[in-house]
Amino acid sequence: MPRRQRACDGRAGQRRAHPRLLQALAQASAEQCAGYGTDRQTARAVALIRNAVAQPQADVHLLVGGTQTNLIVISAFLRPHQAVIAVEAGHIATHETGAIEATGHKVLTVLGLHDKLTPALLQPVLAVHSNEHMVQPRLVYISDSTESGTIYTRAELEALSRFCRERDLLLYLDGARLAAALTANGNDLDLPTIAALTDAFYIGGTKNGVLLGEALVVIHPVLQADLRYLIKQRGALLAKGMVLSAQFATLFEDGLFFELAAHANAMAQRLRAGLLAAGVEFTSNSPTNQQFVAVTATSPQV
Repeated sequence: MPRRQRACDGRAGQRRAHPRLLQALAQASAEQCAGYGTDRQTARAVALIRNAVAQPQADVHLLVGGTQTNLIVISAFLRPHQAVIAVEAGHIATHETGAIEATGHKVLTVLGLHDKLTPALLQPVLAVHSNEHMVQPRLVYISDSTESGTIYTRAELEALSRFCRERDLLLYLDGARLAAALTANGNDLDLPTIAALTDAFYIGGTKNGVLLGEALVVIHPVLQADLRYLIKQRGALLAKGMVLSAQFATLFEDGLFFELAAHANAMAQRLRAGLLAAGVEFTSNSPTNQQFVAVTATSPQV
């Protein structure tokens, strides 16, 4: 029997897409569709997502991957002299090959509290960057779940949102693993609340059963202007838009989005419980499908 590799969902050998999503993709491929996201399938996916986030005026764009989405958002929302704040472990500060810096914007990093940002952590950054001799902080970048699998509470996100709005900062949430966060034990957030508290966020599909794709949701009306131009300029306006929309329409038509994440979380917690019983230690207390084992010379063999 071949060995199964226990790694992230982006690694070769991992299951790439749920059968229902592949079936939806095959069905859409057999239909004649308009290009560049102007087809009926995309309109349906956008309507379903707007309904799920309770924002009928939200601007929704379907993109291929997380790094692509982050660099489009950050480069579109910032002026040339402005910067983004993130935790040191944030994806844009580590595993995106300098994609944000390549757009001309600095990533200001702080040591997060369990990889989360708080108003207390943001305040010193603003105090230091307070004049025209330094970059101007303009956007706050957070992830839910975080890079270590921790999740934001409603109170934490409300505090961040209030802090940002009082200081004219934009709040952007990287939702690559948002489904896992929203279905985790102890979570008290939902999509409408996130939409109400942020200026933009994206709903991750790649890490939740989709072959490929993320759904960018822009709430702030000023930030919605000309996004399709900027998406095209970055090479991200997919000619065969139905590749993305067929999958997202299926995800949101009957709750499959949450069903897949809940199952993944449950299986991860089952694995965690078994390893804990065997004496294995973990680096974080993650309620999601992200689990990080602390491997040392004295770790038990399981």
